[in-house]
Amino acid sequence: MTTKIAIILIGVLLMAMIVESCVSSKVAEKSGSQLWAENCMRCHSIPPSSAYTNEEWGTIQTHMRTRAMLTEDEYKKILEFLQSEE
Repeated sequence: MTTKIAIILIGVLLMAMIVESCVSSKVAEKSGSQLWAENCMRCHSIPPSSAYTNEEWGTIQTHMRTRAMLTEDEYKKILEFLQSEE
């Protein structure tokens, strides 16, 4: 019984890793502006990137990373895009 549970858990872990790698490769293909539009428009209108300073975008992005469940790659790309537009 314990062996079956271990095999099932390993299978679930492997599937999760495969799914994560697929999602990561899709994120790698997208620009920061694409990710910004896709993620922010889910909940509200997007302000122009010039609406806030780099420091303010950093604070906003830290908060929104948690709220929007952004990955590390998404977070970095979006923040880089927003801060480059100032």
